[in-house]
Amino acid sequence: MIKVLLVDDQYLIRQGLRALLELESDLEIVGEAENGREAIDLIAQLHPDVVLMDMRMPIMDGVAAQREIQKRFSDTRTLVLTTFDDTEYVATALQYGAMGYLLKDTPSEELAVAIRAVHKGYTQLGPGIVKKLFAFSTNEEPAPPPALEQLTPREKEVLRLIASGASNREIASQLYISEGTVKNHVTNILNRLNLRDRTQAALFAKSYLSFLEDSV
Repeated sequence: MIKVLLVDDQYLIRQGLRALLELESDLEIVGEAENGREAIDLIAQLHPDVVLMDMRMPIMDGVAAQREIQKRFSDTRTLVLTTFDDTEYVATALQYGAMGYLLKDTPSEELAVAIRAVHKGYTQLGPGIVKKLFAFSTNEEPAPPPALEQLTPREKEVLRLIASGASNREIASQLYISEGTVKNHVTNILNRLNLRDRTQAALFAKSYLSFLEDSV
């Protein structure tokens, strides 16, 4: 049984999600919270497997809550359920370890499938969301962290191409190296930057794209 915590400041949305997800025999709704602070308290008490969380909430929003979840509850997975207008929030939440991002109009069957996938450790992004997240950028690029500066020139090239959406095969072709070598570079990049997967790497690289371009 997968234990799910619902986090949304709108009561009707929480009740609708509960009614739909309780139809799934392997999902158990263990609690509800109307803001991030309540969510943190309930996670400590109920130990849910998956937190289904909105981003824009009073008292503590989804980004702040996800940052706290990453620090304190490493075994708990978060699946963001929100709207396209929340791109900035979601991009940041993914950088802090959220496992996926779906829209609130996602059919209940697909939502249940996504919850199961996130529970297993897979990243889940709804249709069209990857492109929208990659198109998102901030006006001011932050200074690169020390770990990024420690990447080799080749690793920076690979990371820049990951940010462009290139696959391992495409990266290998562009850099004239084998796919196996690309996989090794990707593994090194994830380990050095303390990132979980390619999605986090791509979002991370988008924040420091000019630094990567100047370095290669």
